[in-house]
Amino acid sequence: MLNEVVTAVIAGCLSTASIWQPDLEEEGGGILVCKLLLCGVNLEHINIDRIISKSSLVNHPHQRKMEFFYALALIAGILLAFILLVLIATFYDSFKAKIPPEVDQPSKLSLYHYFYTLVEILAKNSESLGIFKEHILIRLIFGGLPACKDSKLFIKDLHFDGVPVRIYLTRLPSASKRRGVIFFHGGCGMYGGIRSHERVCRYIARKSDSVVVSVGLVHFRYCLSPECKYPAQNLDCLTATIHFLKIAENYGVDPDRIIVCGDSVGGTFTANVCQELVNRTDIPKIRAQVMIYPFLQALNFNLPSHQKNAFTALLSRERTVHYILKYLNKDCSMKEALLAGSHVPASMNLKYRKWINPDLIPEKFKQGYEPPIPTSCVPQVHEETKELFETRFSPLLAEDAVICRLPEACIITCEHDVLRDDGLLYKKRLEDNDVKVTWYHIEEGFHGTIGFFGYSIFSFPSSSKIVDHAVNFIKGF
Repeated sequence: MLNEVVTAVIAGCLSTASIWQPDLEEEGGGILVCKLLLCGVNLEHINIDRIISKSSLVNHPHQRKMEFFYALALIAGILLAFILLVLIATFYDSFKAKIPPEVDQPSKLSLYHYFYTLVEILAKNSESLGIFKEHILIRLIFGGLPACKDSKLFIKDLHFDGVPVRIYLTRLPSASKRRGVIFFHGGCGMYGGIRSHERVCRYIARKSDSVVVSVGLVHFRYCLSPECKYPAQNLDCLTATIHFLKIAENYGVDPDRIIVCGDSVGGTFTANVCQELVNRTDIPKIRAQVMIYPFLQALNFNLPSHQKNAFTALLSRERTVHYILKYLNKDCSMKEALLAGSHVPASMNLKYRKWINPDLIPEKFKQGYEPPIPTSCVPQVHEETKELFETRFSPLLAEDAVICRLPEACIITCEHDVLRDDGLLYKKRLEDNDVKVTWYHIEEGFHGTIGFFGYSIFSFPSSSKIVDHAVNFIKGF
């Protein structure tokens, strides 16, 4: 991988610093100090005063000026080389992405994918060099832009049992109690926040005349990994939901008309919260659930949608598993084992085959599908990844006794999405257990498209189509 070359080049600078010490008194001290600082060398054990005092810089002002410019040129040269290597690596990695012509605005998506790949490579190399963690830079850049003031909505930040939330309420008075919508944002459990989905929540509140509660935590997001260990994210969403169900009437909400909604991992949290609450009799029941291209299982990464969209833009098959391991704070070297299915024992494959199986996918979604070569389980990998088989991580594994008691559902899937088949399989499970399902499939859609919603020319038609489908479903309650 070319991005590995980037790390190697800079790391080489760090390793060569050790040979400079004997020459510190031979060369201009100013230049060498600049070199050492640039390459991250610890100067605690180097006598800087001795270097400067014995260098010719003290007695030759002209040379001092020349060497100052030389030092600046050296720094600029290395930074330029680094940037060029990153751009080359990004261009190379971007070529691996397959952007079919039928996807929503392929040229625009290709540009966004190139930029995302650039940021990701910079983030990974920064972590490799010990500058900062990979997720920090990605959060900073893709956290969403602040939205303009909305005169039609009352917006306030609150805390529900210690979990920060943002509430959206239309200013126009209502003759009766409104419905409530609890929204969980996507972002692999590591990225995103209330701000990244601000425009989506505002739109839902205005168009459906609902009280919307967007669940977040520190910096307006729920407790994110890796700072907060799994399952802290699930528990925050559950805590906020229970609290709102108890006090909904305080906000003019009918407690019997509360809907939970989420995209991507937010869809995972939506499914999990509904499953967790099926046996609760002390609080109102959730009326409905909306899952937008949800992640719902981690047993099989070789379903038809995984094969078809293995190299799709923004969320590839490899990137999906990489984020899963990062989210769980696991060793990312296990990625290949998970992709091959070596984390699942034969007995578990047999047990869940009735629910997670390519044979359960409609034929029209299996064109070109080739069954993978069977692999044996690696016990060590299975032991290290047992969280993958918990229903709070893989809601598709819940027993029928739970599934049959779930509220009515709306599932939105996208054709150009590795997670497409998760939604299709969950749809079948719900229907097999007599749970009513409204399904929308966006033929030109791709994973992450609603993250661009509300950004005018920078958005996609599929972004609006998905949000409108969700709003129309919500308005039915």
